[in-house]
Amino acid sequence: MDAVRTAGLTRRFGDLTAVDGIDLAVPAGGIFGLVGPDGAGKTTILRLLAGILDPTAGDAWVAGRHTVREAEALKEDIGYMSQRFGLYPDLTVWENLQFYADIYGVPHRNRAETVERLLAFSHLAPFKKRLAGNLSGGMKQKLGLACALVHTPKVLLLDEPTNGVDPVSRRDFWRILYQLLRGHVTIVVTTAYLDEAERCGHLALMDHGRLLAVGTPEEVKRRQAGTVLEVGTGAARPAAAVLREALPEGRITLFGDRVHVALPDSATALTRVAGVLAARQLRVDSLRPVEPSLEDVFIAMLGQAKEPHHGRAD
Repeated sequence: MDAVRTAGLTRRFGDLTAVDGIDLAVPAGGIFGLVGPDGAGKTTILRLLAGILDPTAGDAWVAGRHTVREAEALKEDIGYMSQRFGLYPDLTVWENLQFYADIYGVPHRNRAETVERLLAFSHLAPFKKRLAGNLSGGMKQKLGLACALVHTPKVLLLDEPTNGVDPVSRRDFWRILYQLLRGHVTIVVTTAYLDEAERCGHLALMDHGRLLAVGTPEEVKRRQAGTVLEVGTGAARPAAAVLREALPEGRITLFGDRVHVALPDSATALTRVAGVLAARQLRVDSLRPVEPSLEDVFIAMLGQAKEPHHGRAD
């Protein structure tokens, strides 16, 4: 059975369509990413799955429960961590965990063991007496995650949990998520970071409330038509500008000192790119075909989405 399933899931706010007829199946026991820019509708979907919002149309089931008809029972099976998780800054790490254990009705007989396990799991044990308001951003996110796990949910819903967190804390947070999979927890996480999307077992690329592609990262990448060339150059920005002008049918993306050039005609791509750069006397250190990144695929799909939209929301 899928951990999450939606059928025609739609949510409108007046004339604004935030989620537009989403059909989704999330396999149990893995990490599923809802990936897209601000305004894609990711947060709204998570609120619908958590039973916080009712859909305008369509249905959703999480852990086998209907999110509207069984909203109260659903709370026992899910952990939900919003972008601004409600930690209490004037309570210690330990007291915050105890507070959320009270909210979720965690039995007292096993509570101390559960809290100690979560403190060790999140690497917060040395800080259990520290006020939550005095924690770093990364530590606050770990505490929020621990609070969301205090009642041992079947499905964990995380809304951009690493947004604004430093790279080291982001990496540590994802290590903790991987550890959760050993306990057969299903994780649905929203992110605008495409490098984080690569870490998901399955993902959905979204824009303006619609699904652009669903599958494993490798399956999504295979949807890139044509070929992608990587240009290594000390003049990446001028090279990208020249290539955009000379190859209007291509999709040009900057990656630091490299430029990715996606072209529909694989047979002539290498010759054309080399010719354009040589004609402008731009230095080329390397030029080779590469596997498309999720960013290449996402940019291409955004360009192909020509149907009119009805507004945007996140």
